[in-house]
Amino acid sequence: MKKIIWSIEAEFDYDANVDYLLREWTVKEAEVFVDKTNSVLDKLKSGKIKCSNAHYRDLLKCVICKQITLYYREVGSDEIELVRFWNNYQDKSKLFL
Repeated sequence: MKKIIWSIEAEFDYDANVDYLLREWTVKEAEVFVDKTNSVLDKLKSGKIKCSNAHYRDLLKCVICKQITLYYREVGSDEIELVRFWNNYQDKSKLFL
């Protein structure tokens, strides 16, 4: 089982997405996002999925839902660092990884 490490940016992005859903949508949509994220993280920890190459540094990317993409890297054989939870509707030129 791999260990998940959250970068400061990933924590901020994740919280901002949940806050947005709670503010502009409903608790149900926020719960769906949290559940989808937890499902992807569980699969990453257990090694059951490996997402596609982000074509930037050593990052991989995984779609959480059509609006949000998770960027992460594998650190050694036993750790995964979450780098960003990027809202795909934002200007990609502002994505700093």
